[in-house]
Amino acid sequence: MNRVLITGATGLVGGHLLRMLINEPQIGHIVAATRRPLPAMNKVTNPYDPQLSDALTQLTEPIDTVFCCLGTTMKEAGSKEAFVLADYTLVVDTAITGLRLGAKQMLVVSAIGANSKSPFFYNRVKGEMEEALIAQQWPRLTIARPSMLLGHRESQRLNESLFAPLFKIMPGKWKSIEARDVAKAMLHEALKPTGEGVNTLDSSQLREIAKAP
Repeated sequence: MNRVLITGATGLVGGHLLRMLINEPQIGHIVAATRRPLPAMNKVTNPYDPQLSDALTQLTEPIDTVFCCLGTTMKEAGSKEAFVLADYTLVVDTAITGLRLGAKQMLVVSAIGANSKSPFFYNRVKGEMEEALIAQQWPRLTIARPSMLLGHRESQRLNESLFAPLFKIMPGKWKSIEARDVAKAMLHEALKPTGEGVNTLDSSQLREIAKAP
């Protein structure tokens, strides 16, 4: 896994993952496509455009692995249309770009409760996104479904602040998880020499993988 593409590198999970990729000896080059420019970093090429899809269309060099950490909330998005753009359209565009450039595996952050048949809009869009990626028939697709993410954000999300104490004591897959643990688990899975098809990991599984040396 010498060359990787990552979208969502300015987010909570993506920021941790980008730093881990930079420090990982098995990674030779990182293409971090973003909406706004990143600071200069070792091993990182940063095509950027306010329309992320336009930045993705600039890419021509081969890629081995795709990481997608895009995600927002209805409040941050401001409308259902903007939410679908961020959590479905741009995720699928990332995947299409990876396939165009020859990638053989993709790892994506989804959410607990993702279900295309859900009566809840957020969960339904996440489920539709997962189904779209599965339909692309990746040789290897890893879907991370974390519960509430913990970690420092530039702007706090009110609902997360209110419900964080509850999610910290919930059992199993419902228990909140540190964003860095999600990132660490994704990198660990990407570096595994074996495993084909679709692999879906909930918070409890992500936590266990993150404990691996």
